[in-house]
Amino acid sequence: MTDLSLRPAAVTIDDLAGDRNATRPDTLFSNGAKVAGYLVLVILAAIAVSTTTKAWPAFRSEGVGFFLSDNWVPSQGHFGARAIIYGTLVVSAIALVVAVPLSIGIALFITELAPRRIRSSITTVMDVLASVPSVVFGLWGFLILRPDLKDFYNGVADAVSGIPVLRSVFGESLSGQSFMTAGLIVGLMIVPIITSIVREVFQTVPINEKHGALALGSTRWEMIRGVVFPHSTGGVVGAVMLGLGRAMGETIAVALVIGASPQITANLFGQGEAMPSVIARNLNEASGNYRAALIGLGVGLFALTILINISARLLVKRANATKGAR
Repeated sequence: MTDLSLRPAAVTIDDLAGDRNATRPDTLFSNGAKVAGYLVLVILAAIAVSTTTKAWPAFRSEGVGFFLSDNWVPSQGHFGARAIIYGTLVVSAIALVVAVPLSIGIALFITELAPRRIRSSITTVMDVLASVPSVVFGLWGFLILRPDLKDFYNGVADAVSGIPVLRSVFGESLSGQSFMTAGLIVGLMIVPIITSIVREVFQTVPINEKHGALALGSTRWEMIRGVVFPHSTGGVVGAVMLGLGRAMGETIAVALVIGASPQITANLFGQGEAMPSVIARNLNEASGNYRAALIGLGVGLFALTILINISARLLVKRANATKGAR
């Protein structure tokens, strides 16, 4: 029989590494990481508290009506932000409808179809577009796109004037400044961001799984649908939510092309207003409750951004859990 007492004791990684807590560099690194993590929470809390404090006069004056009323008339002391919140959500939704399919298509082309030389060129172009200032997109939309889009919008409105639902959604445009114009511009702006993240996610798909699907007789599209998409669902959702956060916070470009007319309307070709553009356009000249109301819009936008990030984490977690169950 083998003498068990002669067997060597099991050696763990901790035994090989020694007592990490006793070494000064590890202790400093651990404490520094903790401080950095808590500092983010402290900064977020400070932003929330300070902005809410400055916006409190408007919240106290309007009550729940600040978010539920659409009566935004600063000259009369009325600050109902519902129409402005509506404009922000509509522009962001249009931007996602424009950007998400385009971004996923570009990312798929780069990772699955494009030759290496073209792949590098497209990646460079995406990186350059991501660095272009938003005011450049806004000026391009206002000076170049807006006049042509006005004629296009009115043509579409004439074409669908006899269809009950569509004539409400695609009505006449007075100047080309509209929810749709703002959504198109913001959509183009967030394409590079979503594309870059989705491209990186697609590149993490194991090459053996893709080759295995192709070896079993799958077409390239069947391989993408059956292997790439299921493996990348969580990352794609996160990229889309990050793009949505950028779309909701866009300021100068939206201010130039949305029209500065707060209203709740089904007409996507009509003028509107968004929370960031109102703040940027009026904060310097505002005072009293008007200034507090503008800061209140910032608080509302901050809260919406937090909700979007929480929703993104939940969606990613659910997508990953579904993928693991498979």
